[in-house]
Amino acid sequence: MPLQIIQYPHPTLRHRSKPLRRVDAELRKLVEEMFDLMYEHEGVGLAANQVDLPYRLFIANPEGNPDARESEGVFINPVLSAGRGLAEDEEGCLSIPGLRAPVTRNTSIKIQAYDLDGNEISGEVTDFMARIVQHETDHLDGTLFIDRLGPAQALDLRDQLEEFEFAFQSKLETGELPNADDMAKRLRELEQLRT
Repeated sequence: MPLQIIQYPHPTLRHRSKPLRRVDAELRKLVEEMFDLMYEHEGVGLAANQVDLPYRLFIANPEGNPDARESEGVFINPVLSAGRGLAEDEEGCLSIPGLRAPVTRNTSIKIQAYDLDGNEISGEVTDFMARIVQHETDHLDGTLFIDRLGPAQALDLRDQLEEFEFAFQSKLETGELPNADDMAKRLRELEQLRT
């Protein structure tokens, strides 16, 4: 079944992703599909749990352009450290389409991860790329950008978030989505494959 971007408040978005232990041909194909979806939805980053996969992996291309393949990155088991500087900028999320709000993030941060070939990625990222890796790593920890908003900002978005919640509940009730127990069981089965 082709990957799809899941929307808030799908429970996989709150699932803390497990470190990947194995990269195989199927995972490489999933990563290709993730890039296709990210570009289709005009994104610059996409975490595995946004496509209902419980793996500690995200992709990014700060250009947001499929023709700029040299800017693409695959980050497996990322660890962030030594954040410095703070800046507020507007963020959105492919899992909460149409919603944007100002989020404060580090302007510089160190990342250690692996690519699809098992090569270590280690270094400092700054500015927009720093924001992307923090946003996507948050996803892998089950944190959404809306969790980083102040009370007044969160209140401003409440009505829009309730619309997403209502739509999700409707899909559960009509059987368009499986129930919570079936979703959790599927995640456990996927984790056993590669984590």
